[in-house]
Amino acid sequence: MMRTHRGGELRAEHAGQPVTLVGWVHRRRDHGGLAFVDLRDASGIVQVVFHPDSAPEAAAVVAEVRSEYVVRIVGEVALRRPGTENAEMPTGAIEVIAQRAEVLNASETPPFPVNQETSVDEMMRLRYRYLDLRRERMAQNLRLRHRIVKYMRDYFDARDFIEVETPVLNLATPEGARDYLVPSRVHPGHFYALPQSPQQWKQLLMVAGVERYFQVVKCYRDEDLRADRQPEFTQLDVEMSFVDEDDVLDVMEDLYARLAGESAPQFAIPSGRFPRLTYQDAMERFGSDKPDLRYGLEIRDLTPLVTDTEFVVFRSVITEGGRIRGFAVSGGAETPRRGIDALTELAKETGAQGLVTVAFGGEGTLDGLAIEDVRSTVTRFFSAEQFAAFGGACEAKRGDLLLIAAGPDALTSKVLDVLRRRVAEDRDLADPNVLAFAFVTEFPMFEFSETDSKWNAVHHLFTSPFEEDMALMTEDPAAVRSRAYDLICNGWEIGGGSIRMHRREALMRVLARLGIEEQEAIEKFGHMLEAFTYGAPPHGGFACGLDRTVALLAGERDIREVIAFPKTKSASDVMTGAPQPVRQAQLVEAHITVVAPPSV
Repeated sequence: MMRTHRGGELRAEHAGQPVTLVGWVHRRRDHGGLAFVDLRDASGIVQVVFHPDSAPEAAAVVAEVRSEYVVRIVGEVALRRPGTENAEMPTGAIEVIAQRAEVLNASETPPFPVNQETSVDEMMRLRYRYLDLRRERMAQNLRLRHRIVKYMRDYFDARDFIEVETPVLNLATPEGARDYLVPSRVHPGHFYALPQSPQQWKQLLMVAGVERYFQVVKCYRDEDLRADRQPEFTQLDVEMSFVDEDDVLDVMEDLYARLAGESAPQFAIPSGRFPRLTYQDAMERFGSDKPDLRYGLEIRDLTPLVTDTEFVVFRSVITEGGRIRGFAVSGGAETPRRGIDALTELAKETGAQGLVTVAFGGEGTLDGLAIEDVRSTVTRFFSAEQFAAFGGACEAKRGDLLLIAAGPDALTSKVLDVLRRRVAEDRDLADPNVLAFAFVTEFPMFEFSETDSKWNAVHHLFTSPFEEDMALMTEDPAAVRSRAYDLICNGWEIGGGSIRMHRREALMRVLARLGIEEQEAIEKFGHMLEAFTYGAPPHGGFACGLDRTVALLAGERDIREVIAFPKTKSASDVMTGAPQPVRQAQLVEAHITVVAPPSV
C-alpha cells in the first residue's frame, strides 16, 4: 500500500510501530551527519530522522531532496529523547526513524515559501494558488469551510429540512445585478441566465408542498467586486412555509449561535438574543444598515438644538429639510490638528461640504462649561451653554470630541458611518475576539432611481410589503416597508431574506408600481403568477453568504482567503487565464457575433 498512516496523526501510543508515510518535504535540516525532515501531509507534520549509519541508502536519498519534494518513507515510530519534545506540534512527542526513502516526484523551487506564513504579493498567490493552498493558514481555512458546510447540512437535516438541487440554467429576469448569460446552441438568439439566487425555484418548491427546503448552492452575479464579493459565490439557501419573520429569524439565530460556538470557539458572542433593529433605527443610530455593534459612537440628532442658529451653514441645511447630526468620541479631545484635518478630509471625500468638530477640555461632566473649555471650528457662533447641550445630546463629557455633519439624511448617514468606522479603526474600539450578530428588519420596499426616473425594488421583486403599507404604494412609495431582514455581524452583511408574496394579485400590484406592464410580467414571471393561483402557501426564507460566513469565523477580511480558486477584483483568473477569447467556430455554433467595444 502507498502508506499505512497519516503522519500528522501519529502519537506516543504509536511508538514501536512500523509505518509507511507519504507527503511533502516541509523542511530539511542537517545536524552532524543526521538529517531531519519535517514531513507534511493533509493531517499535519511529523519529524523523520535519517541515520547515515543504520540507513545509509535512505540518508543518501534525503540528501538530495529539497522543500516540496514528494517522498515515501518507511520507518518506525520512536519516542523523542527527554528534553527534545516539541510541545507546539501535535506530533511533538515522537519522531519516525527512517529505514527506506523514495522520491515520488521532485519539485522546482517554489516562487514563494510554502513552509512559512510570509507576506506574498496577492497576484503571485493567485497565479500559483495550488501552492498557496499548501500553506497552513489556507489549508486550515479550507478545512474550516468543510466543517461549516457539514454543520449546516446536519443542522437542517435534523430539523426536517430537505436539500433540493435547483437548475443552473435559468430565465433572465429584470431584477438584481447583471446576469451572466449562456447562449443556447439549439435556440439561436436565445440565452439562459446563471442564477443570482435560486429565488424563484425555492418559492416554487414551497408551492410544491416541500415546506422546508435548504441548499448549499453556487450563485453568479456580474457586478463590481470588492472584499466581500466574487462573481461566483456560494450561499446557504433556506425557505419555509407557514412562517412569519420571527419563525425565520429564530432558526437563523439558533444556527449561527451554535455554528460560531462549534466552529470558532475563540470568539465571544454577547449574551442574550441577537439584537433586532429596524432599518430606520439602524440608519438613525449608526448611519448604516449593517452597523458594527462592537462599539458605540451612536449618532444623535442635534437639529432641535440649533433651530434658531445664526450659523448660516446649519440654518440653510435645516431650511432645505436636512438635519444636523453627530456623535461623541470618548477621549477624543486630545486628537491633534492633523488628526482633525484627516477626519475633515474624509468627510469631504464622502460628500460633505465640511465637518464641525467640538473638543471639550478638562475632566468630568459638562456642568459649568466655559467657552474657554471648548475648541471648535464654530466657537464664535455658539455659546458655552449650547455647546454643553450638544455634548449632552451625544452623552459626551469633558475630554471628548464631537463630530458633526449637516445635510440630507442620506448624506449625513453616509458621512457619519464612514467617520464611525475610521474612528473605531484608529482607536482600536472593535474587539477582534467578539462576534456582534444582529438582525436588521423592515427595509424600505422601494427606492427611486434618479438615473431611470422610476421606482426600483430594494430587494428582489417577490419580497412582501407590510399589508398595512399597501395603500401607500401609489401615493408615497418611499414610505412602504418591506418584510425583509438581514443578518449582520461586525459591519458585514452575512445574509438576508424576507417573507414573500404568495398571492398573484399582490405581485401584480408591486410589478405595476415598478413600471412592469402586465404583458411583460406574464412574459418574465408567468410561471410564478400561475403557480400562485394554485394554493401557494405563505412562506419566507433566508440566504446566507457562505464565503462571508467562513471568512468571518476564520478571522479573514477578504472572502478570497476562504475560496479555493477565487477571481481577482477584475473578475479574472490569473492561474488559468480565464476569461479568454474562443475559436470563431465556437461562436458560430452558438450563433454569437462579437462586437468590439467603442473606442474611448
